[in-house]
Amino acid sequence: MGLVTERVYYYLRTGATERLMAPDDDRSPADAGEGTIYALTVAHLMDANSRFLLKAFRKYYRVNTPILPDRFTRREFGFMFFDRSYVQRHMSFGRPEELHRFMLGQVPSHSYYSTSYYRKPDAPTMDEKEWMGAELIFDLDADHLDGAKEMTYAEMLTQIRSEMINLVDSFLLGDLGFSEDQVHITFSGGRGYHAHVRTPDVMGLGTHERRELVDYITATGLNIDWVFPYNRVATSQVVTGTGVRTNVAKDRLIPPADAGGWRLRMRNGLMDVVNDFCDTDVKAIKRDYPSIKGSGNATVLKAQEELLKSRGVLFQKNTMAVLSQSTQNMLVKIMKEDVAYRLSGEVDEPVTADIKRLIRLPGSVHGKSGLRVTPINRTQLTDFDPLQMAVPDEYSDDPVKITMRKPAKLEMKGERFSLEGETEVPEFAAVFLIGRKMADFGYASEATEQRKLF
Repeated sequence: MGLVTERVYYYLRTGATERLMAPDDDRSPADAGEGTIYALTVAHLMDANSRFLLKAFRKYYRVNTPILPDRFTRREFGFMFFDRSYVQRHMSFGRPEELHRFMLGQVPSHSYYSTSYYRKPDAPTMDEKEWMGAELIFDLDADHLDGAKEMTYAEMLTQIRSEMINLVDSFLLGDLGFSEDQVHITFSGGRGYHAHVRTPDVMGLGTHERRELVDYITATGLNIDWVFPYNRVATSQVVTGTGVRTNVAKDRLIPPADAGGWRLRMRNGLMDVVNDFCDTDVKAIKRDYPSIKGSGNATVLKAQEELLKSRGVLFQKNTMAVLSQSTQNMLVKIMKEDVAYRLSGEVDEPVTADIKRLIRLPGSVHGKSGLRVTPINRTQLTDFDPLQMAVPDEYSDDPVKITMRKPAKLEMKGERFSLEGETEVPEFAAVFLIGRKMADFGYASEATEQRKLF
């Protein structure tokens, strides 16, 4: 085995090399040296899907450089590749040109940067990096959605977008009081969105404090007796053999209209519940509020009758005193077990609590979809459609042969596709379908014929 061959074998076995053939390197293997021989060998060993995606990503990075975060020289960077099974991290870049050369030469499948700032971001261990602070990160991904496996990609993204809108409007801009210029929203390129908060106030927060923010947003540990406290009023006194006993009425209070945070949110939620009781039938009420499914119809009907009589008074006087104890208890049960969850925000707790997290690099492309990791503002979020707005222009309309793994429909860049079996689609759609493992590059029948030849 010659020296070059031995080294190529070593690189393939250990993954030790970090060089890939540059996209504009058209030298022959004999002229290019060992690094290029490695790249060509690995490209040969990659399957057809990976080779196709690498070629498309290379076109993108030839004219695009990811967007560097603020104080990028204090950030750690990490990457994954089409031809390697490990994550290359503990990297830093001193100038934008260095990152561009790296992306152009290495063509990563996934690109990340640290939400933390470090004195030595390229140090090989976390302790040696010397942590200086971190952005506050909120990550919403469709993997947590109920029924996600039955949804199309577009359906998942529509629902997760709604949850991000709720998180930003109700909590980040609302309760927590951040301004729009402090909240940086990014489409992840995959199945969700990220919200980055960059203010001096949050940089030094530790894991515990960040977890408390998650608990607040998700209503974890919300004390229903704090939201709807008891108002104890003496109603009468009775003389007994041992003294005087005072009878006390315990009625729930309703948060006032000028309350804030969760108390105001629950007041408004209670208004909706009361309106539902007054405007729908018993069957619909029990369907919409599962916590009272076991209650008898007569009990629910009684509550409905009481609320029809007192709907206006409840929120004028901010008390449930006009209702029977059974109706008060039913309303509080609904608010605690059904409504609080619906009013809460979705947050991936481990991501927010992690002060040393790597997250998608804006302006890079996602290896499992080919879509651009796209920064957007709050206004753009309202109607953001990744399959129309996050598709790189560098992917062409040229037809590409693919074989669908199962029939599927797709609407992308203004075109509609109904796909099954062996078919042709524009390159931009092929990148997405192959990245999402919905299709394979080329016609399966042609690949079978080629294998027969050998």
